[in-house]
Amino acid sequence: MSAHRDTDTGRPRHRRRGRTLALGVPLTLTAAGTLAYGSVFGLGAQENASAAPAAAPAWATATADGFASVDALGQNGTYGGRDGKTVTVKTLADLEKYATAAEPYVIVVAGTITMNPVGKEIKVQSDKTIIGSGTSGHIVGGGFFLGQGVHNVIIRNLTIRDAYQGVWNDKDHDFDGIQMDGAHHVWIDHNDLRHMADGLIDVRKDSTYVTVSWNKLSDDNKAFGIGWTENVVTDITIHHNWIRETEQRNPSTDNAAHAHLYNNFLEDVAGTTVTSSYGNYSRGRTKMVLENSYFQGVNNPVIKDSTATVVQKGNTFSGTTGRNESGGTAFDPKTYYGYTLDKTADVPALLKSGAGPRSTLGTTAATTAATTATATTKAAAATTLTVAQDGSGQYRTVQAAVNAVPANNPSRVVVSVKPGTYRELVKVPSNKPHVTIQGTGGSRKDTVIVYNNASGTQKPDGSGTYGTGGSATVAVEADDFQARNLTISNDFDEAAHQDIAQQAVALRTAADKVFLDGVIVSGDQDTLLVDTASKDKLGRVYMTNSYVIGNVDFIFGRATAVIDKSVITLKKRFNGTSAGYVTAPSTAAGRKGILIANSTVNGDVSDRSFYLGRPWHAGGDASLDPQTTVRNTSLSAAVRTTPWTDMSGFSWKDDRFAEYKNTGAGSGSASADRPQLTDAQAAGQEVADWLGDWTPTAS
Repeated sequence: MSAHRDTDTGRPRHRRRGRTLALGVPLTLTAAGTLAYGSVFGLGAQENASAAPAAAPAWATATADGFASVDALGQNGTYGGRDGKTVTVKTLADLEKYATAAEPYVIVVAGTITMNPVGKEIKVQSDKTIIGSGTSGHIVGGGFFLGQGVHNVIIRNLTIRDAYQGVWNDKDHDFDGIQMDGAHHVWIDHNDLRHMADGLIDVRKDSTYVTVSWNKLSDDNKAFGIGWTENVVTDITIHHNWIRETEQRNPSTDNAAHAHLYNNFLEDVAGTTVTSSYGNYSRGRTKMVLENSYFQGVNNPVIKDSTATVVQKGNTFSGTTGRNESGGTAFDPKTYYGYTLDKTADVPALLKSGAGPRSTLGTTAATTAATTATATTKAAAATTLTVAQDGSGQYRTVQAAVNAVPANNPSRVVVSVKPGTYRELVKVPSNKPHVTIQGTGGSRKDTVIVYNNASGTQKPDGSGTYGTGGSATVAVEADDFQARNLTISNDFDEAAHQDIAQQAVALRTAADKVFLDGVIVSGDQDTLLVDTASKDKLGRVYMTNSYVIGNVDFIFGRATAVIDKSVITLKKRFNGTSAGYVTAPSTAAGRKGILIANSTVNGDVSDRSFYLGRPWHAGGDASLDPQTTVRNTSLSAAVRTTPWTDMSGFSWKDDRFAEYKNTGAGSGSASADRPQLTDAQAAGQEVADWLGDWTPTAS
């Protein structure tokens, strides 16, 4: 065991910064959070040693606050790569090239970069700023590692997501968002970290002088762990973070010499699949100061070991239960740095609007011009149309904004929808491609588009009933459509209308390259219809980080569709019984059907009551060859031991239904009634095989 360092205040290894920091205000207003981005995000010095140096934008020269600002260990605060060139990267190879280089760089991530293999953590070297360009910088399926002695690193304005492999606490897939082992002077600011396989942030093995600020941490089992050492060394500031839908380590702080937590918002949202086991945890010999934070619905909001210290000041606890502890003496953070507290009551609203990545402010369309690793490129950003029920946007309904999109528009149009429940029908016609409908709330539950038509509902003009496809709350017929951070629902009341056809679609897609990211699609029978424009046309759909809720054939259609890293929630029927079918593919021969991968199938239903799928030969068409593959997915006990069944006289055994390496109580070994892919077959049924030449990219 190493000797323990002195944990009292005023240690000689600290030197207080000679400045006053204006903290606790939105990102664009302070030097401490100067992601004001300039008028165009990404401008900086050319990647050319002979080029004349350009004036760096504010975000490239921003410096950290909190403990990351303290002079110590030979490092004067944390300023990242401000002394180096600014480069823009769009590929994994370029990101890794510059992040691992010996010299300083400001690295602008201007697109979605997918880690290969899944779980890859780029080994960042000292003197780097890695920052997302507006909200377009996404790191998917992996993250960053800062090893022993790495210092002066800033990671800002990125979305780091989706390394989850189907089983929480699976040590075969110990994939983190940001991990540091023995690093110092690190600033993690204004990121969105979610749905990783292990921790979102791990500050380990004597890492110190770290500030974590203005981040969103969500949809994960372990949010934020600190420690993994017997030494009492780590000094860390954690402020203005929104931590929600996470079970544990929110954060867990083990043997930290000084842990200053303030103005954080911890939220356990009722009705989700995640339940908090605890909030802030002071472990070992940690000394923690916890100020003006807001805890909503969290179980055991503040806990401590008998050897640890927690000094609480000005915190609010709403709807919390269990342990809420404090005790001992800690330290005065102002001995080390200046800071200003926001009012506790303001914290939820402040963080819902200010945490996470920020886009260029003050414009609806902008041009990003920056150097890439090989050449200078220019890319037009999306036009944005705002929707708000209260009249504060350009339009009061989503459909009105879609109507305003020009026919045959050549580039992305984002329909930005403020929180609220929009009871309306929305149709994106085929002549309006490149449309994104995006909720702006802190949760996908905050923005809801809902209606209640069913197949048997009479049309208002008396021309007949809607039919299944016509019942959709949201109908997408335009290629290159995207939806994110919202709920699409059909709340048709089956119990009240037993006299009509019950199919009630929430979302119908009849287009190619449909990207559904971070959404909830909710209904009962026939929730999500993945269709194509016609039988002979290709229609690809990629859903990730999302929820699909229903009971009968609730993922169905003839499209080539991938449900990846998502939760499929089984729902009881209107009369309280449990019986249903997850998928009903109607795939054309020679096409790919429905692929469920790296996901979870569960719900509050009876054991062995749901089939994974059955073959839908639409219109009795015997030429169809329906396909569903479920692989690398956690299946609850609700799944039947014989998970496939016949439909309308067609045997599932004549079509394409299979599993591969599923886990959980609902999984089973290979048999005649439960076909499993071989490894060789599975190699040809990956997500990329379904999507072909299309790589879904958030825009």
